[in-house]
Amino acid sequence: IQIQAWDATPDVLENCKEMCQEYENKFSTEIPTSEIAQINSAHGNPVNVSDDTIDILKTALYYCKLSNGKFDITIAPASKLWDFNGEHSGTIPNSEDISNALTHVGYQNIVLNGNSVTLLDSEAQIDLGGIAKGYIADRMKDYLNQKGAACGYINLGGNVLCLGAKPDGSSYNIGIQRPFDEEGAAMLAVSVTDQTVVSSGVYERYFEVDGKRYHHILDTATGYPYDNGLLGVSIITDESVDGDGLSTTCFALGLADGMALVESLDNTEAVFITEDYELHFSSGMGTKIPYQVME
Repeated sequence: IQIQAWDATPDVLENCKEMCQEYENKFSTEIPTSEIAQINSAHGNPVNVSDDTIDILKTALYYCKLSNGKFDITIAPASKLWDFNGEHSGTIPNSEDISNALTHVGYQNIVLNGNSVTLLDSEAQIDLGGIAKGYIADRMKDYLNQKGAACGYINLGGNVLCLGAKPDGSSYNIGIQRPFDEEGAAMLAVSVTDQTVVSSGVYERYFEVDGKRYHHILDTATGYPYDNGLLGVSIITDESVDGDGLSTTCFALGLADGMALVESLDNTEAVFITEDYELHFSSGMGTKIPYQVME
């Protein structure tokens, strides 16, 4: 986590760090006492949760519906079978296990009623990994703005959210990584003011078996990684939670359908990187959002 805020006091920055911990304690699937973990372990019984958890679930479900389930926060039964950076990394799950897991994937199983959450399938599991960072970044920005910090940025690794412009009034230049570059070098830089740049790609968590790459963005229809010719998608928009939801959704939709979705949305631009390392830009890139391609 990197936070740069020119007008913020040390205690405000410390509170931002504590906010991250508080949200992790609500949203993490790995912390048994978190609200999401409680929902997942309730075997279909209703669980009362905080306003924050209801808020993020509503936003996540919006993107589940928008993508017709290609982005689905109940992918957890399938994603838990894959290990991309642990001791079992490099192991392809059993196809029968994947098929069984997919029977429990379906965002329609989530029912919200006030502050109560119920899973209609007792074996269903929620995982907010595809959208939580964006939500948390937005809340941190709200807090910093309330405390008088109008210039700065929040970097949650793949999610960069800018507060206004730089103190001199200029835009922030945000680099978009060249996939698989060992130095993490930027492929291009985009200039933004008071906006967010969020990237999803196959180069973040993956392993290779017999020359084939397996990455962490799973196709909700097959339980295997998407194989659609894309290496990455970066979204430039106003709210980081939208960038998070859209970067995963547009990756899942593929170049043509993903770009069509971006073009249908206000204040939203995108860069798609295909397997041939070609850059594909939405119509507002270069006019609404200046950019520079690196050599």
